Amino acid sequence: MMKGALLICVFLCFGRVILQGWNGYIDNLIGQSRDASGFEHVDRACIIGLDGGAKWTTDGHQNALKLSSNEASTIAKAFKSEDFTPFMVNGIYAEGVKYQFLREEESKIVFAKNKLNGALTLQRSKTAIVIAHTKDGGQQGNANKAVGVIAEYLESMGM
Repeated sequence: MMKGALLICVFLCFGRVILQGWNGYIDNLIGQSRDASGFEHVDRACIIGLDGGAKWTTDGHQNALKLSSNEASTIAKAFKSEDFTPFMVNGIYAEGVKYQFLREEESKIVFAKNKLNGALTLQRSKTAIVIAHTKDGGQQGNANKAVGVIAEYLESMGM
């Protein structure tokens, strides 16, 4: 097993397999952003559906990135259409904060930054968008890696 591989908590209960809820992915993503000194570069994260932006993770998690339904649907629409012009023109909103669009890669990954509020990394899988917030003073590169681990895992599972 490769170092830092995504762990999935599976519980066997009365002969049925019950998967950990989506909120466990928030903890895993934050853990994946940890550097060699133990500093976690991601402080909040979420996963939304590619079709319409429905939340897969809940706002009840202490480290949830709490997107409004309008913010989530706007993000999902751009990723679904692979047209990031609205981000270029209007920025990307998360929790009511406007982040400046920096760039996109392969119509699959988007990077954004706010001078006073950190940065966002967003990556699409087949059916979801993984979003992480890099805290002010954190390294977005660590967040990019962490988001990639989760998005690629979901993709490998057909999601």
